[in-house]
Amino acid sequence: PGLRGQRAFGRPPGTGGTGGAAPGMPPGGTLRQRGGQGGLGGLLDSATPSSALVTALTTNADRYTWIAATVGANSAAGVQLATGEPILAIGGFNGSDPAPTLAQFEQYVAAGQVHWFLSGGRGMGGQDGGSSASSEITAWVSSTFTATTIGGVTVYDLTHPITGPAGGTTA
Repeated sequence: PGLRGQRAFGRPPGTGGTGGAAPGMPPGGTLRQRGGQGGLGGLLDSATPSSALVTALTTNADRYTWIAATVGANSAAGVQLATGEPILAIGGFNGSDPAPTLAQFEQYVAAGQVHWFLSGGRGMGGQDGGSSASSEITAWVSSTFTATTIGGVTVYDLTHPITGPAGGTTA
């Protein structure tokens, strides 16, 4: 019953077509990963993060609700699979949903619930009539925290805001 014996996409094995793959997918119904090309991937193109990034993200992971956040579920997918830890997919599937809002994300960060922000997620936030929340969050993060590159990915440590000239923070 249900999906027993079926692949994630398409028809059951042995019923013709592309071997169970969805249209545009390689035989076997799996997506190729773009590890080592400097980004997290985008819509239907999740990359495998480097071992250096996985190590950074998983250090003290139990302290956080989400070890990282990035725009779009597909950008988050490869990282979540590689680390086995929760990743906050800003904007939902393709980055265009208004969840979380900037105010909600700021609350998560202030409460210490999210450790890292991973830049390079290529969701569609704000395009094609979608919400601009993901763009607002990305802009806030880049103006409030310092960018660092780990394993070819630009990351922001959300536990250390940029300090202002008087020694205060901009957060």
